[in-house]
This record gives sequence, structure tokens and C-alpha cells, in this order.
Amino acid sequence: MKLKLLITLITVTALIAVSSLPQPCLSNGYTLSYNLLESPIGSKQYKLNIVVPGSLYEYYNGKDHKQVSVRDFAKFVTPYALQPVADRLREIYSNHEDFANGVLMIVHQIPYSVTLPAKYPIETMVENCGDCDLFSYIAASIMKAGGLDVVLLYYEEQTHMNIGVNLPHAPRYARTPVFFVTYNDIRYYVAECTGDDWKNGWRVGECPQNLMQETPQIIALENCEEWTPGQVSASYETLLQSTISLVASSIFVIQGSTITLSGQLSPRLQNKPVTIYVREGGSPWGILGITETDSSGKFSYVWSVNGTGICQLRASWSGDEKYAGADSPVIGITVLSSFFILLSTVTAVLVCAGVLVFLMSAQRHYDVEEPKLPDIPP
Repeated sequence: MKLKLLITLITVTALIAVSSLPQPCLSNGYTLSYNLLESPIGSKQYKLNIVVPGSLYEYYNGKDHKQVSVRDFAKFVTPYALQPVADRLREIYSNHEDFANGVLMIVHQIPYSVTLPAKYPIETMVENCGDCDLFSYIAASIMKAGGLDVVLLYYEEQTHMNIGVNLPHAPRYARTPVFFVTYNDIRYYVAECTGDDWKNGWRVGECPQNLMQETPQIIALENCEEWTPGQVSASYETLLQSTISLVASSIFVIQGSTITLSGQLSPRLQNKPVTIYVREGGSPWGILGITETDSSGKFSYVWSVNGTGICQLRASWSGDEKYAGADSPVIGITVLSSFFILLSTVTAVLVCAGVLVFLMSAQRHYDVEEPKLPDIPP
């Protein structure tokens, strides 16, 4: 029985040790593609390639999805995560109306499916399905990242959502009378995000007939997400692969001590942000910290360990306009409680002392009761 327990312990230790070795992996994100036209009436076509790191998708998957009030809608707008998409769109759209219509072309390519609970834009794009509110969150995120003033429009009686976009002039490509709402003396033109016809779908200023007589609740985006630990990568070219590794200076750590996490980004790019994610037990992935690569693409992060138990760690790079982002393999760290170490040490000392006292007592007992052999006459 003791032998089996020893073999099991050795096997588990070996597996943890192997998992902590540096293991670069290919970009393991999700690749998405969207078609774009140079304008709603243009003929030139583009193909935008987007890669979402797996770690970023899981990060949003683990976030709070509850909606207690209408104000909570704004928290699902994530401009920072989709900033690279806005940057690429700005390369082909010189004015705000074209840019906004380009964003609508993207969301009009995602299949419609009633979805509960609400999801963040990264989740919707990776899963490639959603409904009116989810499409509105994506469109509002990209437009806000591109510098537009945007609000969410919620039609409670219709259980519907779209967005309002402020433009310097009335939309020129609208094929119907232009619809808008006014908020804080600012005119926001209606932008409908549903529909599956990306070439001929809804344009900014056009409003579905069943909403024309409705008065929506206007939700400003003061509560939208301002920062996230990662971003997508986006390009009109095929994004090149990248790799990243992660290794820990020790796989067994005493609570309160520090370990060094280090790794290598390939290609060896300098000053690239690397996010270290951590997961304790069965909890969602969280952010441990962010560091940068040096001139050779290497990075390191010193971690002061406070929790206990088994932790999982991985490093992530978001990529750029040339390279797709990448995640490192997950490594395991076992954090031992300082109290447990102290208790174990004290217990071991007491056990050793007890054994010593027992042996000494037994020896004295043996000396006292050892029978004396009778004298044997010559």
C-alpha cells in the first residue's frame, strides 16, 4: 500500500514538473474573416482577418454576465479589446459615415440566434452567433474605438436594441428618411445591427418600420469597459504565426515567497506587452500581471505568492497588424501554506522526539529487567 502511494506521488510530481518546462506553441486563437466594401455603394472589396487569442476569449467567458438594470448594458461594450479592428477600418474609411457603415457590414455577417444570457463582443464573434443586443455591443465597441460618439438604444416594448451614432452631418447613404434620437442636445442617428445581408443591409440613419414610432431608452457608455488584458489582432493580409513560452523558477512554492516567471516570444520583438493569466482551483482566469519583452523577445515577471493550493498560469501576447497573437501552454504551480509547513515541521520534530524518548525508555527498561545469568561452578 505504501509503495503504491509512493509511486502515485512520484508520478504526479513528474507530471507537474514536465508541465512547467518551457513549451512554445503555435498561435492557438480563433481566426475570423469579414468582407467589407469601400462604401455602401462602392465595388472595391476587402477581407479583414481577425485572430482572437484563446486566453482573451476565456477571460471574457469568466467575467460577470449579470444584468441587474438597463445601465448594465454598457458594461458589455469593450472598445479596447477591438481597437485593432477599428484601426484597420480607419485605413480604408476616411469619413465617419463610411466607417460606421463598415462596422455595420461586419455585424451583418454574424448569424442571428436568440442568445441568453448576454455576452461580450469577443464571445459573440468567436461563437459566430448572437442577437440584437450582442450585435449592438460589437458595433458600439468598434465605433467607439474608432472615435465615434455612440449610445445604445433599447426598445423595451419591442425587446430590441440597436445603436445611435453621432455624425458631423446627416447620413448621405440612407435610402429612407433619416431617423435619429436626441440626447443632451446631440443628434444620434439610428444604426440597426441585425440583418444578414452585409452588402445591402441597414445603413446608418435607416430605421426598421416597427421601430419608427417607438421611443427608445438611451444608454450612454460612461460605464463601458475602459481596459482589458488583451486585444485581437487584425489585418487585411494573412496574419503570420507567433509562439510564446512560459516557465516558472519553481513548481513548489511556500506561501509568502516569490518566484520568477519567464518566457520567450517568437518573433523576437521588443517592447511587446505580455499578459500573465492565473487560475486558482476551479475559479475563472484572472490577470496576474503584465510585463514587456526585451530586445531579444524575452520577458520575466516576479510573483509574490499569497494564496495556497494548485495554481495554473499562462502567458499571452495579443499580436499586432502583422502577427497573430499566441498563448503559452498552461503550467502548474503548487503553493504550500506557511502554516502547514510550520505545523508539519513541529509535528515531525515532536514525532522524532517521541520516538527517541520511547527508544531511550525501552533501552532503560531492558537494562533493568535483563536477567542475570547464574554462576557456573568450575
